[in-house]
Amino acid sequence: MSELFDEIELSFQEEVEKAINHQINEYLVIRAGRANPHILDKVFVDYYGVPTPIKNMASITVPEARILAISVWDQSQLKNIVKAITAADLGVTPNEDGKIIRLIFPILTEERRKDIVKNLKKIAEETKIAVRNARRDAMDMVKDLEKDGEISEDDREIYEEKIQKMVDTACDKIEENFKTKEKEIMEI
Repeated sequence: MSELFDEIELSFQEEVEKAINHQINEYLVIRAGRANPHILDKVFVDYYGVPTPIKNMASITVPEARILAISVWDQSQLKNIVKAITAADLGVTPNEDGKIIRLIFPILTEERRKDIVKNLKKIAEETKIAVRNARRDAMDMVKDLEKDGEISEDDREIYEEKIQKMVDTACDKIEENFKTKEKEIMEI
């Protein structure tokens, strides 16, 4: 009987991991006043008709804390990359000297930092909702097992308790991710 629960548990864990990974990826592209190459992850350039990520067309370095340097491999694509970065509205203006594109990140104002933290909190809440939805689905499957006579009421209670502990652990991890990113944003 426990192998049925093992399948439910595995499916639930996959959903939780997917939600937490999504939170982490969303946090990576949020600008913290410091240069972070991940901010360009969602910027695509039309490279001979194919949407291509910048990291596949150039090397991206961080020469100083607030500067990203983009060295384009195919110099004919320099203008297209500048255009794509400008269109992405990242809050920075690309400067190019014919060889290298520089993104200089301004120091964040207190008001802007608070707005970013609100957005971080929203992402954390959405992640917790995804985990709770996965919990609901897992609990429903466990209840169906009891209804079909596959497990006893005691087993159902044990499994539900186990699922709830996993939810609590996941919510702690989500909150920890939020606190870490909030600290990074609020640092001056």
